[in-house]
Amino acid sequence: MKQWISLQTEVGNFQHRRAIYIFALKMSFTAVIMSLAIMIVMLPVLQWFDLLPLPILEVMRFGVLLAWIVGGTVSGALAILAGSSMHKLAVSRAEFERLSRTDGLSGLLNRRAFTEALNEADHGASLVIFDVDRFKTINDRFGHASGDAVIIAVAQLFRDVFADNDVIGRLGGEEFGAIIHGGETADRISRIEEIKDQIANHAIAIDGGSVKITISAGIADMSRERKAEGVYAAADKALYLAKTLGRNRVVHERERLSQIWRRCAVEHDEEAPAEFMELQRYALRM
Repeated sequence: MKQWISLQTEVGNFQHRRAIYIFALKMSFTAVIMSLAIMIVMLPVLQWFDLLPLPILEVMRFGVLLAWIVGGTVSGALAILAGSSMHKLAVSRAEFERLSRTDGLSGLLNRRAFTEALNEADHGASLVIFDVDRFKTINDRFGHASGDAVIIAVAQLFRDVFADNDVIGRLGGEEFGAIIHGGETADRISRIEEIKDQIANHAIAIDGGSVKITISAGIADMSRERKAEGVYAAADKALYLAKTLGRNRVVHERERLSQIWRRCAVEHDEEAPAEFMELQRYALRM
């Protein structure tokens, strides 16, 4: 019986109470049919030994009535009790599964669940890795509670701006990931730029005041020829360039370093730094 209930929990949808009553109804019919089958087998034997108090047809009539009233009612009540227990087990298991896939602080997918989503993502989507700039400084200056407030606020902003078919997760620490769909590559980059600007302009409430932060992002595209690990590595390298080139920027994996720096120079009216050649050598290894 224990194994059977376990099987029902595995294959049945006992997260909804309606399933309990359907289960009880099925069990009632099953109990009645089994009772009638046993009665059909036993009555001829009892009649042979002259143990029936009434004619066999009368006994059969009473037997059918008792099978429905007693067998059906009792088995139905027991099935409801068993179904209620399975309902609680199914709900608990679903909640446990949800919690095991959810980051406790941000409420987003955790790294394991996000990696599974990345492995199953459609070709033509893009992976974005975000990193909160100078997050350690926030923790050191304002305390870990303020750092947690920043993580929670950034997660909420991501939930607000990403579409329903996009996937968002916290990869650990101050790092987040997103799988975005739809549009051309340029459209996706533009979306991430807008999100970056929204976060930069949003004041986050912390203990004793508020703080403004920036994020950097690296983007890589998914295709049939690329494995998820390769896409992740490419996005991570693009994020590294975004952080190294001054933070608060978005870098796509296919952008050339010279293009990126020209964009930085136009934004800040600066000359190329001394480490430009080192970054160029790094980019060649991408």
